[in-house]
Amino acid sequence: MIVAAALPLVAEFGAAVTTSRIARAAGIGEATIFRAFKDKDEVLDACVAEAVGTDHVLRELASISLTEPLDVRLTEAADALRAHMERMGTVVSALYASGHRRGREHGPGSRSGDGPPPDSRAQSVTALRNGIIELLEPDRAAFRMPPEKVASAFLGLLFTRLQTPAPEGDASLTPEELIAVLLHGTLNHPGSA
Repeated sequence: MIVAAALPLVAEFGAAVTTSRIARAAGIGEATIFRAFKDKDEVLDACVAEAVGTDHVLRELASISLTEPLDVRLTEAADALRAHMERMGTVVSALYASGHRRGREHGPGSRSGDGPPPDSRAQSVTALRNGIIELLEPDRAAFRMPPEKVASAFLGLLFTRLQTPAPEGDASLTPEELIAVLLHGTLNHPGSA
């Protein structure tokens, strides 16, 4: 409850957000925050963990109906993953820009900076890939390659799209166009080039 209330405030104010503002947003007294967290830095760390964590987006992927057409399922998945990446970027960027954790150590034997340790990043990508595989599974027979490879291609296309700055005139692919390229390629008549 505290972290959920704090996330939009952290995205807006970064490390400058006050615990009293967080308490008001959560509808609790400020002292309640300090019963759950040692200090404001611990609240901010919990916000980063929530923002970079995949639990929320995995629940969204799991809620996509497998009875929907494949392109609809993948478009919904692309929208969920885009929202996850934007939320993560907004929270981490706001904290970084406001100086939170700059040069501060996570603890004994850890590295500086925000974000999860490298092994948890790999676990997150694997979990996301598995969520996409589940969405592809009902159409396994329609693919020329295993759903595992299709899921990797989907994530590669999507993450490249999300991390590439939009060119002037914004010629970037919409989620629907990205799905069309993944499923049907870019040729008018595949195999005729």
